[in-house]
Amino acid sequence: MLEVYHHGSSVCAAKVRLVLMEKQIEWTSRYVDLLAGEQFDPEYLKINPRAAVPAIIHDGAVLTESTLICEYLDDAFPGARLKPAAPLAQARMRLWTKQVDEEIHPATRPLTYVVTHRHAILARGEAAVEEHIASDPHPAWRERKRRWIYDGFGAPDVALALGTFVRLLQDMDRALEGSEWLVGDSYTLADGALTPYANRLEMLGLSELWRDRPHFARWFAAVKDRPSFAPALFDYLPQELRDRMLADGQRALPQVRESLRRIA
Repeated sequence: MLEVYHHGSSVCAAKVRLVLMEKQIEWTSRYVDLLAGEQFDPEYLKINPRAAVPAIIHDGAVLTESTLICEYLDDAFPGARLKPAAPLAQARMRLWTKQVDEEIHPATRPLTYVVTHRHAILARGEAAVEEHIASDPHPAWRERKRRWIYDGFGAPDVALALGTFVRLLQDMDRALEGSEWLVGDSYTLADGALTPYANRLEMLGLSELWRDRPHFARWFAAVKDRPSFAPALFDYLPQELRDRMLADGQRALPQVRESLRRIA
């Protein structure tokens, strides 16, 4: 039995759902509503003390961290192999997944907050904002959230986050110039790992970032054509939230362009 603890808007959970769809693995959904704070429920903290999704329980064993979960699922279940066979190709695949973990994911949170989440949070009133901030058990994250919510694009780490994505798109466009997928001519965990982040940029109205990246644009179109894409990315994402993110992204475009001008 495979249980998957996940949330609709979590990019890390989407990575895992992509693997599940690509390999056609049967699984039981355990939905954790991050926006309602269910990740801090004592019962869930027993599964993942870091109060994050995704987490899986497979035959009684708990596993957390999305990159590790994706590799585990590829090894533990039959179906399409998502890791290259050659050791060098595997290493190149892991360079991409390592970049996701160390650079891209940390840049996603501030950008998402200032473009969209802050508006919904501020609309609840000052007391609710302070309650939202205080609910995070980590002091450093509480302070960062405060700046994202109240300062928006003026928060000190937002321009850095945007610059991280600009460099990512440059790297991907360059890598895809000579191959169909990120690691040669076969779809791998590297492609699956980057897909939710490309989708997040599009959902935030930032697709103009790859207007001059034809190889990336071709790759993203191919990714969206795969049968795994829509179920993994949207089946668990409320349409209302998706529409709100797109609208907020359009509203934020002038500030995004100004930030891009400053870091150019």
